[in-house]
Amino acid sequence: MNVAPVDPAQAKSRAADFSKVDAKRILLIKPSSLGDVVHALPVLHGLRKRFPEAHIAWMVATPFIPLVANHPDVDEIVEFNRKKLARWFIQPASLLAFRNFSRALKSARYDLVIDLQGLFRSGYFTWVTGAKWRVGFADAREMAPMFYNKRLPKRSADEHAVEHNYRVAEALGFTRVKPTIDLAITDDERLRAKSILEGVGVAEGAEYAAVLPSARWETKQWLPERFSELIDRIANERGLRSVIMGAPDERELCAKIANRCTSSPVDISGTTNLRELAAIIEKAAVVVCHDSGPMHLAAALDRPMVSILGPTNPLRTGPWGHQDSVVRRDLDCSPCYLKRLSQCRYDHSCMKELPVEPVYARLGVMLDRKVGSVDKQIRKDL
Repeated sequence: MNVAPVDPAQAKSRAADFSKVDAKRILLIKPSSLGDVVHALPVLHGLRKRFPEAHIAWMVATPFIPLVANHPDVDEIVEFNRKKLARWFIQPASLLAFRNFSRALKSARYDLVIDLQGLFRSGYFTWVTGAKWRVGFADAREMAPMFYNKRLPKRSADEHAVEHNYRVAEALGFTRVKPTIDLAITDDERLRAKSILEGVGVAEGAEYAAVLPSARWETKQWLPERFSELIDRIANERGLRSVIMGAPDERELCAKIANRCTSSPVDISGTTNLRELAAIIEKAAVVVCHDSGPMHLAAALDRPMVSILGPTNPLRTGPWGHQDSVVRRDLDCSPCYLKRLSQCRYDHSCMKELPVEPVYARLGVMLDRKVGSVDKQIRKDL
């Protein structure tokens, strides 16, 4: 792969024209992960408001296509198949697929490309399009900034991912558009969610707690026995049945938690797709989760929630707009961003030493606040 260096003079000249951008074909690059894709949705919304007639495409990894495929602001999905493309440097078939993918990007004739992933590969894809305007972050990793001709300011330590992504608005002139996350859940998806719940005995209109006990990093996970204790308290003291949810590879963990409970929670892990999961979260009375993709779905859907955090910074990657939902131990070693338990020198104390009581107390605050809001609205209507 030959990468031509960016001419500084040319880049400066082009950067000066960003205030006059009149893009007709736009590519947004944000392949993964689930939470990161959610955090890019405000940029999509802003782009549509700024360029109402433009053709907007989104490069997204295969597993997360359902999240944006039918979004009303997206005209085209550019599938990034990691399995096919990631090993181009050692597998001939992958190299051929990578070349074809690159050629397709160039032939699409985008005039504005925005790289929100910030890695060498996404930066290269930005450059290979040949777009006149190529936007990325100055602090992107793996030398990705060399592919951009408009570099956005570096991220501060406590800047949330949503605000960081939305710096694009300053460059492209849509700062007056309020950052908005729209998951565009359809009536059909809500009907499927209703059917799934009724199939396990959760009647329409019945309130429930959505419990999502897994996370990609093992260091982000609270102890299973604590989840079981929490679920029983939610049932016995709040009268709410819990619906335990997760991906197919999380079924063992979810079953372990459910089997420890005495309150008969519903375990539907591995039975929902991404859109159905979101639709079930949308109707939950309260959501309990870690720093995970479902946490960001719950925040986007503005649900009452409790977010149990350990090794990550809640200001940076916590639930946007729901910082008051976070429960964590304030330790000198946190945030550490360690992914494996074997890397932790403190025996995972951020999670192991977090008892049920503060989590349950925060859940009570969220539920009572919801009831108070409903009562206030009723009084207002009367």
